[in-house]
Amino acid sequence: MSYDRGVMGRLAISPRVYRWITLGAVIALAAIILTGALVRLTGSGLGCPTWPDCSPGHLVAKSEASYHQQIEFWNRAFTGLVSIAVALAVLGSLVRRPRRTELVWLSLGLVAGVIAQAILGGLVVKKVLAPPWVMGHFLLSMVLLWNAILLYHRAGQPGGRSEPVVDRQLLALGRVLFVLACAAVFTGTVVTGTGPHAGDRRAARLNFTLTDVARVHGVTVMTFLAVVLVTLWLAYHRRAPETVRRALTVLLLVLVAQAAVGYTQYFTGVPVALVAVHIVGAIAVFSATTGLYLSLRRRTGVETATPELEPAFPAGSLARA
Repeated sequence: MSYDRGVMGRLAISPRVYRWITLGAVIALAAIILTGALVRLTGSGLGCPTWPDCSPGHLVAKSEASYHQQIEFWNRAFTGLVSIAVALAVLGSLVRRPRRTELVWLSLGLVAGVIAQAILGGLVVKKVLAPPWVMGHFLLSMVLLWNAILLYHRAGQPGGRSEPVVDRQLLALGRVLFVLACAAVFTGTVVTGTGPHAGDRRAARLNFTLTDVARVHGVTVMTFLAVVLVTLWLAYHRRAPETVRRALTVLLLVLVAQAAVGYTQYFTGVPVALVAVHIVGAIAVFSATTGLYLSLRRRTGVETATPELEPAFPAGSLARA
């Protein structure tokens, strides 16, 4: 069967439609980070004590199961929706016109990440929520989110090589900010692994003093904030593009809000509600930093459809039929 007569040959979506699909993947992957955190914050981390079954001999939670088991099961079930969003991103990359190899590979990266997350999630349960495994699960989720944001960004740009839109110093500061964002996320997981919200009473904690690791995390965030302020001042002083200045302003706002929530939760005894808000803030800060970093470069090419990849039945011919 030749390509243009196959099912894939008859399907085609525009770059605009595909970008909406990739946005759905970003939202789904951000949402599952939050639902996973809510499992831990409600103490439901071992609500389903086995994997992939929820309980021995039962794939789903029983109707009479405890709310811990229900919460953990529905978090696992939400992975199905994430898988659908990722599958659509892959299929969309194959039928997008023009098709671009980089988008196909980035979408396949999401598939690999979701599979790795499922396996790691099983190990987290088997290791009774040991902090290093829980931390790894969260950090892998952030890598997946980065992959999805990159796919969304690239899907909205033409192919070809990119070029910086700012000078070398601002470009270097953008890299520093991304590294600091990653450091803030990592030190935050260390604080969580040391603190009271383990996900289950049987879960171990990291053998650190909470005040010490919280101080390290706080210093990391304050350093991050200082570099953001310096970068923002330079961006305005050197008349960087509006997109860069806007991205920096958004990052500054979400980072200040995140720092305020972090200090408030620390001095109020780490209440669950504020921890949940802080996790939302972590997702927002990481996403804003990624968006800023991507805004520092642009592609100036023009997309043109590849003739042999055009659908066998153009939209016009279908309308006339």
